[in-house]
Amino acid sequence: MTAPQVGQRQTRQRDSILRVLESAGGPLSVPQIHERSQKKGLKVGIATVYRTVNLLQDAGLILPVALPGGETRYEPASRGHHHHFQCRKCGRVDDLSGCLLSSAVERMLPRGYKLEGHEITLSGLCPACNRKKRAG
Repeated sequence: MTAPQVGQRQTRQRDSILRVLESAGGPLSVPQIHERSQKKGLKVGIATVYRTVNLLQDAGLILPVALPGGETRYEPASRGHHHHFQCRKCGRVDDLSGCLLSSAVERMLPRGYKLEGHEITLSGLCPACNRKKRAG
């Protein structure tokens, strides 16, 4: 076994982890990425997932998402600017499509200021937690 095969393994791991993130409906934490990778048959340790997430972030392929009161999650950079909904009961996070605020926020800025970004996370109950609440 030669060095190129080790490189191929690392590429396969990166590709698999990126596919896990791309198939998710919202940003994932490293433990969630690890769990979903294992379910898809990728035999990888949590330390490797952390290293791979750092490599993918350094390469600009994924972005960190900081949520209120939680650990950093990650999502593909290809999704572009959007916001999130976080269930206050189970912690599930889903993507919201697009952003209606960018132009409105820019108009609110004092003269001379330049908007470089904003993050909005809406909170409430996901469908599953909402059904449980109504049933109980």
